[in-house]
Amino acid sequence: ILMVDEKGKNMKCLTFFLMLPETVKNRSKKSSKKGNSSSSSSSKLPPVCYEIITLKTKKKKKMAADIFPRKKPANTNTTAVQQYHQQNLNNNNTIPAPNWQGLYPTIRERNAVMFNNDLMADVHFVVGPPGGSQRLPGHKYVLAVGSSVFHAMFYGELAEDKDEIRIPDVEPAAFLAMLKYIYCDEIDLAADTVLATLYAAKKYIVPHLARACVNFLETSLSAKNACVLLSQSCLFEEPDLTQRCWEVIDAQAELALKSEGFCDIDFQTLESILRRETLNAKEIVVFEAALNWAEVECQRQELTATIENKRKVLGKALYLIRIPTMALDDFANGAAQSGILTLNETNDIFLWYTAAKKPELQFVSKPRKGLVPQRCHRFQSCAYRSNQWRYRGRCDSIQFAVDKRVFIAGFGLYGSSCGSAEYSAKIELKRQGVILGQNLSKYFSDGSSNTFPVWFEYPVQIEPDTFYTASVILDGNELSYFGQEGMTEVQCGKVTVQFQCSSDSTNGTGVQGGQIPELIFYA
Repeated sequence: ILMVDEKGKNMKCLTFFLMLPETVKNRSKKSSKKGNSSSSSSSKLPPVCYEIITLKTKKKKKMAADIFPRKKPANTNTTAVQQYHQQNLNNNNTIPAPNWQGLYPTIRERNAVMFNNDLMADVHFVVGPPGGSQRLPGHKYVLAVGSSVFHAMFYGELAEDKDEIRIPDVEPAAFLAMLKYIYCDEIDLAADTVLATLYAAKKYIVPHLARACVNFLETSLSAKNACVLLSQSCLFEEPDLTQRCWEVIDAQAELALKSEGFCDIDFQTLESILRRETLNAKEIVVFEAALNWAEVECQRQELTATIENKRKVLGKALYLIRIPTMALDDFANGAAQSGILTLNETNDIFLWYTAAKKPELQFVSKPRKGLVPQRCHRFQSCAYRSNQWRYRGRCDSIQFAVDKRVFIAGFGLYGSSCGSAEYSAKIELKRQGVILGQNLSKYFSDGSSNTFPVWFEYPVQIEPDTFYTASVILDGNELSYFGQEGMTEVQCGKVTVQFQCSSDSTNGTGVQGGQIPELIFYA
């Protein structure tokens, strides 16, 4: 018999006893007679044993509901479950039917009903900073099963019996995402809250949710957010994510340095980027990015963004910029006129460029190594004939896929087979019809069968296991070399590249022969 008073307290207590072992039930009955006073001779609660199930996004673990599909009861309102799930999105829900348990065939589904639900809640959390907090219900048993921190908080030796717990350092949306994983065994991540969710998962030691957050960040990593994620990955001690961030920053350095996120990084991350030996960027771009960061940092410190204050917030990091390695024009028209350098520093750097006896500088004067591009050559031989290869404005195209993330910097193209000639080349890189990168440039061929590089403005990030389309339209001497004995798969270092024909190709290029003999990339 289900006994419920007007506040629902009896129902809550009865359900709580049903979840406890028999020995604890008996002891709880005894303690209720004695009142709220604690006895020093009382035995400790039995240890709670539980298993954390690893969730994999690619291969979903089958649950009871998947193995035994639920059949529709003949006399059950099929919309009742849907209506309840909709209500469950809000706080302080009430169960619409007294026999709601009968609507859910598995313990997982019945447990999910309690997510963000005041029914039988024995603790509440005030989550978020003052003025932006949200009060969320919880159930100690469920939370303790999902997190060792919650277990220690509610059932440990130093457990405190509080009805309301304040958590000002976690965002409400992130805390709800963690609760949804604990209650429902579901991972629901969004780009704007994933970092906050990772923080919550780390704080409450929910490792599989934390791993899912890191995987989400790795797949959504780009030049726009790489610097911010680098800063956060170091904070959260995620070395794999840190390495992925460095790969993007190195290969797409100029895009990363020009992104808005670069100005949001902390000083320690700024120093690590400025020290980076493999940064693939012009030094004038590094210099301008550092000044942009200094201006925003002045605002954070509530300082007027004067030249003096910019230099003050940069501190010794200014000398990590390799100003003496700039092109002379970049220095004369940029750094020398920025005002950030003292008069002595400007004079000494000019002397460094021009004098035989160079002065000592505080700035690093050794150029960065940058990245060495790799070349994937897909033909085993090349040839030319008296009537091939002709262009006439038609498109040569090929599709390719890689097994690891790489950054396409450009293509290697053939030149004229009739002596030296100049070509105009429009290169393009697409994924599912969407243009990811393109550039129009000229190159000079010397009449040999060598390939000649044509570069994109910025390297293009290529994700694994997805086909991309590389295209080129050439204008110049119509008779050109062309590739033969093409390969469908090429191993280039640690990267495997697969090729297939493209429907965009209207000039005869395919897997077996034609143009676009090389992909130039960073890995």
